[in-house]
Amino acid sequence: MNNILIIDADRDLGQDLMTELSKRSLHAAYSVNLSKGLAMLHVGDFRLVLLGEESGDRNTLEYLSTLREIPSRPEIIVLSSSRDPDAAEAAIRGGAWNFMPKPVNMPRLMVLVERALEYHRERPAKSAPVSLRREGIIGNSRLLNSCLDIVAEAAASDVSVLITGETGTGKELFARAIHANSGRAGKPFVVVDCAALPDTLVESMLFGHERGAFTSAESRSVGLIRQADGGTLFLDEVGELPLSVQKVFLRVLEGRSFRPVGGAQEVTSNFRLVAATNRDLEAMVRSETFRRDLYYRLRGIRLELSPLRDLLDDMNDLVCHFIRRACQRQGIDNKGSSPDFLDTLMQYTWPGNIRELSNAIDQAVLRAGSEPILYPQHLSRNIRASVARLQVADLPPLEERTPPMTSPDDFPDLRTYREKHLAELETWYLKNLMLISKGQIAVACRLSGLSRPRLYALLKERGVGR
Repeated sequence: MNNILIIDADRDLGQDLMTELSKRSLHAAYSVNLSKGLAMLHVGDFRLVLLGEESGDRNTLEYLSTLREIPSRPEIIVLSSSRDPDAAEAAIRGGAWNFMPKPVNMPRLMVLVERALEYHRERPAKSAPVSLRREGIIGNSRLLNSCLDIVAEAAASDVSVLITGETGTGKELFARAIHANSGRAGKPFVVVDCAALPDTLVESMLFGHERGAFTSAESRSVGLIRQADGGTLFLDEVGELPLSVQKVFLRVLEGRSFRPVGGAQEVTSNFRLVAATNRDLEAMVRSETFRRDLYYRLRGIRLELSPLRDLLDDMNDLVCHFIRRACQRQGIDNKGSSPDFLDTLMQYTWPGNIRELSNAIDQAVLRAGSEPILYPQHLSRNIRASVARLQVADLPPLEERTPPMTSPDDFPDLRTYREKHLAELETWYLKNLMLISKGQIAVACRLSGLSRPRLYALLKERGVGR
């Protein structure tokens, strides 16, 4: 049985790799291009992919997420002619097991291959099924389940967690899920909105104060950190924390002790820290607007949430959930939705992510009134206009699709004209299908109604890449 798949346009390198792997009794198969390699992965049971370059301009790194969706979930070692550090970082962030520049150091690569295969064998044993309290997290896509795996890992320890993602991706929801599945579930979950902390009262709100510590301090306050004793302290938008407070807060993290404003003695708080931000903290560290030592303290476990445009596999579940919730809130019978309603939602780019989707569904249900079915017309004009713009953006000009009228001799017969423009239409459709589905074949099949073999055949026939 072939355990390893080599994908590289360099046939000589492919043969050298096959020879080296064979010497070590490792079974491998070879594909000269990505399209054939993907087909082989779907019918085989590969544990490792050695991913090289394609012929032409196609960047194989863009297909890492697609490769990770293969049922056997193979590890991926990227072999690249590029020595660009950004390419190496992109490969690892995209899910690659390792990155090796060409020319390949064969002994080193063989060591990596052995380790990757060993890791793949042991991975199922390490990831025993965990029953999670989702706390309202909807969906079952690969990307979402990867995030839930990290939630389970984080819940089993007291290590600090840093949740990153665009606005509206549900960072607080995942923070609550970590808390609800941890040993601190019965204790407080205290939210600190760092963006809303007033500069003059930030230390008082965090650390508390004694009566009379300042003019308006008419009574004693324990502060948010002390309230989180035994539970979880959630720092939302931690990138907005003032530099002056960052320094003080770092000391709190190191000793779990602090002194209230106006207090004579230090108090302690045994809290677990979860922080979230939509900002690039690494860039802020480089520009010295965020403390490096605090950043390293925060990122014990890193959870990066995907934007909604990358979670189209979960769209139907999310839409059904939000429709049901909106109807319950309004005290009306649950509504259905037309196929083109979901199709319109799938094509929109969702800059506000899940929060924007939730609001859009609430408004659609309200506009529908007593109508039992939701249609695209119930969505806001902004959403429908954006989708309409996307649909026509890549259409060729009308004159390119009309028959030549220069003379009767140039005028095509109907069959020739139809076949020519049907091919153009199919090519345009497939390009947009791959764009909307992000190259995910399962999503593309669902949207187009095509079977997987038929879709692969059309993509090959029309020369459309994923």
